[in-house]
Amino acid sequence: MHISQFYIAGINYKKTDASVRGLFAVNNDHYASVLQKAPDYFLDQLFILSTCNRTEIYGIAPCADSLVHLLCSETEGSVETFKELAYIKQGEEAIEHLFNVASGLDSQILGDYEIVGQIKQATRFAKEHGFVGAFLERMVNTVLQSSKAVKGQTALSGGTVSVSFAAIQFLMDNVTNVANKKILLLGTGKIGRNTCKNLVDYLHTTNITLINRTPDKAVELADELGLQYASFEDADKYIAEADIIIVATNAEQPVIMKADLESSNTKILIDLSIPNNIDPLAKELAHITLVNVDDLSKINDATLQKRQAEVPKAKAIIAEHIDEFTEWYSMRKNVPVLKAVKQKLQDMHACNLFMAMHPNLGENYTHHASSDSIQKVINNMALKMRQQRKPGCNYIEAINDFITSRVH
Repeated sequence: MHISQFYIAGINYKKTDASVRGLFAVNNDHYASVLQKAPDYFLDQLFILSTCNRTEIYGIAPCADSLVHLLCSETEGSVETFKELAYIKQGEEAIEHLFNVASGLDSQILGDYEIVGQIKQATRFAKEHGFVGAFLERMVNTVLQSSKAVKGQTALSGGTVSVSFAAIQFLMDNVTNVANKKILLLGTGKIGRNTCKNLVDYLHTTNITLINRTPDKAVELADELGLQYASFEDADKYIAEADIIIVATNAEQPVIMKADLESSNTKILIDLSIPNNIDPLAKELAHITLVNVDDLSKINDATLQKRQAEVPKAKAIIAEHIDEFTEWYSMRKNVPVLKAVKQKLQDMHACNLFMAMHPNLGENYTHHASSDSIQKVINNMALKMRQQRKPGCNYIEAINDFITSRVH
């Protein structure tokens, strides 16, 4: 493959609101179906990153259209809508985009580090289904190393700004006596878990009930933090009683409808899900305050301003890791050449030419010494290839001439 065959096609918060992004959201069932269909589109290396802020499909493809049509075949949005709103990047530009995404440079809230876990989960799922080869695996590993370096060497992810914390910030700014309010958290996946811990740590409240469709996660988190949990079947009762409801589920349709809230008390509802898991029409009710991830991203404070100053440092770190990856890719193309040279040298040894080139080895020359000498030659050639990787260099051409020459 050539690096120009690597594409990313995606939509994100920059051109689409939460309702449109929801049309192209991919859960695990969709993801499995996409991977099952992938060979029909001549695709064998790909992964999908679907979060509250973006849906992106990355892959080695004959053209970007194959990725777009595959993705849209398993989502509610059309190919036409996707193409109208999407960004498509190829080759080195696509690689740089993934590095930026993983470091939080492209996040709706600058420096949001939750994206790293989502990338790991997305690529793990694809790998389990056999769609991550050497190229994607090496690239993602380098991306994660780069992201870790950015987090450790800059303050880009410093402070306490993320989607899950933005929900807490909203409550601190808009609710008095939060500790006296009944809080219901629906969904205890990664985002829900982070939000729950932030509720306890920053609002100093344990008046929280957890509900999850599969109860194990809710029970475990409730026990860990000293909270209450309830079964999914009793959700209506707790929705009616709660003063604050935070939804971090991964359902394809809203789990709370406008009709569920028409006769309720005054409530604040925060929807952290994509697609919307709270009916957007609930906003029409005078006693309901409803905010979603797009509303939360508008929270701007001193922490974000400090993060902006760290962007140049982050970009410099990313550039170093991109160079590291592209060098690996360039050298990987030379592996067949090196193997051929090794075989050539072994053929020469079989014809006793290798002995003639090393007269000091004498009668004590052994097969083991020969193998070691050959490997040293190969290692030296690999080093030369790295050093001579520039326009006008005939090093590789000379090696190919050597390989094709006859052994006498």
